[in-house]
Order: sequence, then C-alpha cells, then structure tokens
Amino acid sequence: MKVLLLKDVKSLGKAGEIKEVADGYGKNFLIGKGLALHATTEVLNRHKAEQKRLAQKEEEEIANAKELAEKINSTKLTIKHKVGANNQLIGSVTNKEISEELEKQFSIMIDKKNISIDNKIKHLGIFEVNCKLGHSITANLKIDIIAE
Repeated sequence: MKVLLLKDVKSLGKAGEIKEVADGYGKNFLIGKGLALHATTEVLNRHKAEQKRLAQKEEEEIANAKELAEKINSTKLTIKHKVGANNQLIGSVTNKEISEELEKQFSIMIDKKNISIDNKIKHLGIFEVNCKLGHSITANLKIDIIAE
C-alpha cells in the first residue's frame, strides 16, 4: 500500500514523502491516526497543487522582501531626540522608536524585533542599523539623529 505522509513519522519518513508500507500498518496506524493518506492519484494531484501554491507564495514573499530591502537601503530616517549636555542623548534610541518612526515617515512596517542595533545610539549623528526582512534578506537603514 502506498501512503502520502502528512506528518513526520519516526523510522519511516518526513511529511510529503510517498512510502510503500504494509496494508495493516498503513490503514490501522498511519491513516487511522491521521499521519498519512492513501496515495491515490487524486490525493497526489492535490498534494502537488498545494506544493506548487506554497512555492509560488514563497516566491512572492521573497520578491516583496527584496523590493522592501531596496526601499530601505535608499531611505534615510531622521529621528528627533532630547539632548542633554555635550550633545549626549537623554536615554538612547531604541528598536521600537526606529520602527515607529519608519512607519510614521515612510509607511514601512518592520517589527522592532527584526531591527538590530550593534552599539547603543547615545549621541547625535548618522548611524546604520540592520533590518531582517525574512528569507535571509537583510537591509541597512541609515538613521540621522538630530536634536529636538
């Protein structure tokens, strides 16, 4: 009996694979527990269509991430911050603040968790931060910190 695995099964295979198993094992255990489906042509065609749809969706996400990376790389974000003595900032510029300003000024939405600042931004000037956009695509955002 041929089955299409829906979930990973230890010592048999990974999800999406087609395996030849004994009839009783296939019907009673794998299909009975929802770990597999009987590999008919209809089931295989649905599975192929689903895989094609997922691949297309992933390609679209990668294209969108690359487009966003180009937009971010060409963007210079300006943030106004309170300044104390010696041009030192009161506090520091945070990921959350960068994320909010990016959305406010350029309508670019990036989660604060995906913005990484190498060194804390505690004084005026121009800095560069790294933005992770998914699918191993990153962008560098230039930030200009000015006095409020």
